[in-house]
Amino acid sequence: MRVSVPDEVLPADRLGRVHFIGIGGAGLSAIARIMLERDLAVSGSDGVDSPVLAALRDLGAEVHVGHDAAHLAHLGPGDTVVVSTAVREDNPEVVEALRRDLRLLPRSAALAAVMAGRRTLAVAGTHGKTTTTSLLTVALQAAGADPTYAVGGELAQTGTNAHEGTDDLFVAEADESDGAFLVYRPAAAVVTNVEADHLDSWGTEEAYQAAFRDFLDCVDPAGFVVCVVDDPGAAALAEDARARGLEVVAVGEGTAADLRADDLVLEGTTSRCRVVRRAPDGREEPVGELRLAIPGRHYVLDALAALAVGLRLGFDAERLLAGLAGFGGTRRRMEAKGEQAGVRVYDSYAHHPNEIRGDLQAARAVAGEGRVVVAFQPHLVSRTRLFGPAMGEELGAADEVVVLDVYLAREDADPAVTGDLVADHVPLPAGRVHRAGAPAAAAPLLARLAGPGDLVLTLGAGDVTTLGPLVLAELAGADGGA
Repeated sequence: MRVSVPDEVLPADRLGRVHFIGIGGAGLSAIARIMLERDLAVSGSDGVDSPVLAALRDLGAEVHVGHDAAHLAHLGPGDTVVVSTAVREDNPEVVEALRRDLRLLPRSAALAAVMAGRRTLAVAGTHGKTTTTSLLTVALQAAGADPTYAVGGELAQTGTNAHEGTDDLFVAEADESDGAFLVYRPAAAVVTNVEADHLDSWGTEEAYQAAFRDFLDCVDPAGFVVCVVDDPGAAALAEDARARGLEVVAVGEGTAADLRADDLVLEGTTSRCRVVRRAPDGREEPVGELRLAIPGRHYVLDALAALAVGLRLGFDAERLLAGLAGFGGTRRRMEAKGEQAGVRVYDSYAHHPNEIRGDLQAARAVAGEGRVVVAFQPHLVSRTRLFGPAMGEELGAADEVVVLDVYLAREDADPAVTGDLVADHVPLPAGRVHRAGAPAAAAPLLARLAGPGDLVLTLGAGDVTTLGPLVLAELAGADGGA
């Protein structure tokens, strides 16, 4: 559901009691956690129970499973209801909030409310936002800072997606999917890349790109922008930012970068490179060695962007690099789920053709001599309609591919848009491309396809994340429980 952003976004401590509809989601749960850590009154509801809801209850939130108008009975004038974009207009709590004329906020305005009074470091881009936000948070913590952060995934180090820090810094994932990033007023911004996506919201690629140009207008003129200029979209945005008089720090592997990755090595589950930066006189000077305990070139570029922000803020390079080296990953970003019968199982959030390409490159490095067996769940009818064939093309980098049904999320089914739109374009022999329905139905198939030394990778933004443990259980059963 789309809710308008008010002309004035009040600070969080002026919102009264706050009720979140869809509190279990990554975005709303992060905001709720920060409010709870500030001792604000929080309640909420979600369709299903989860560990996220349990954690919020432990922090003092009143959380309901299921939606009912009665859950708003404790709210009065001056209190606030925050609504997830995944919630539909006929949700009984939404209907009740509108009937009672309660203050209604979208996720973006609620996040802006907790940002109030802080120096916000906003991380935007089509891909890599969650990982880059996480890397920046961990790097700053290692360098001695204690930022507040709100991330679209759980940090391995903390087991949570948000925290109220003691510093004035606020590290935030700035989502462009529904225009949320245009509500924030960051002191600094990162743009990882700009590629067409979320056209269900934006309509055209041109409108989507224009939104990122509008995002530049949101950045404090005295602040700075970090752009990963290996990406053409981000490189064009960097030029636009310079033309507006904004300070730009360009990062990447190419010679156009101010902070550059050199001698990149991807080896198994790790990656490393030398980092050099351009001095004022144009010469390059060494910064140090960047090491990551996660695989993939795209993650190196994310880390380089995080490093650039830390350096520009004046933090020590050695401590920032140490923080990045200790980064344990983010849930659902090339996350190791376990190993059974000699088969390693990973899970990742990739749901766009370029994300699929990056994660398959990383998977190939991890697999070594083994094969890569992928289960992919297309996410959203609108995205699959636009990018299904391209998704299939990228999946051809695997050895065996299982395509699941489309995960509908906030959209209705379309009989013309199914997993076949992806599977039919995978450039592998027919016997190596398979179809399955839900994750549970795919688990036995994956267990049969994978052998010792192989790597199983589950990909997608929906409930495909439940598949990894099911595959491990199937493998354990086939192996006699060993």
